[in-house]
Amino acid sequence: MSGKIAAFFDLDGTLVPEVSLERRFFSALRKRDAIPYSNYLRWLAEALRLLPRGVSAAQHANKRYLTGLNADLALEHLDSVTFFEEGIERVAWHARQSHEIVVITGTLEPLARLAAGALECELESRGVAVRVRVIATQLAEWRGCWTGRLAGEALYGVAKARAIASCAQKRQWNLSQSHGYGDSALDCDFLCTVGHGHAVNPGRDLAAIANQQDWAIWHWQQEKKLAPPAGSNCVRENHSFEGQA
Repeated sequence: MSGKIAAFFDLDGTLVPEVSLERRFFSALRKRDAIPYSNYLRWLAEALRLLPRGVSAAQHANKRYLTGLNADLALEHLDSVTFFEEGIERVAWHARQSHEIVVITGTLEPLARLAAGALECELESRGVAVRVRVIATQLAEWRGCWTGRLAGEALYGVAKARAIASCAQKRQWNLSQSHGYGDSALDCDFLCTVGHGHAVNPGRDLAAIANQQDWAIWHWQQEKKLAPPAGSNCVRENHSFEGQA
């Protein structure tokens, strides 16, 4: 029962309203014709390869559209991040309890780091200084460019639970006293690894599970757009990247 308490927040759909950060990133790349036509064919071939593992695998584990693109593009194309105001307040509440704040997300690690930085700056402006740790999907790189392949596994479903368990062991977090926030039935595995599950704006499936598990249900609606870290005066790069299990 010893150890530090952590609060784990899914990003897309939980702290950040839809559309997801990666879809926004993809749209920005497509509008600038930054994605070669051959990458769409690579993506299609990979989707067909992954489809026997299920639609979720084809959706979350296929990053072939990024093959050969510079890894710094995320910094250029994500000009702002929109958060749920209620989510920011909830993060602030946990920070005031001296809980570790961890973003656990299947989105690309550079996008997750930018979101974590924006969140840190917003919290600092409210008088809450906190380091936001990041556990996100990593892409393999070669000479500063993405290969289109994963470095590890895509963080969705049970992979999130494995990543949390691994980091908790390293950091000596007390999972039985920790909190988890998610918006999708795919988040159930990681919500079950903590003592206090929270369903945010749940659909029918997650709401049913939340009622069975006696998880708290939150309805967050108010949106607030935050400037990227580069546009703020707060300390840069003070968040910690945990990587994957």
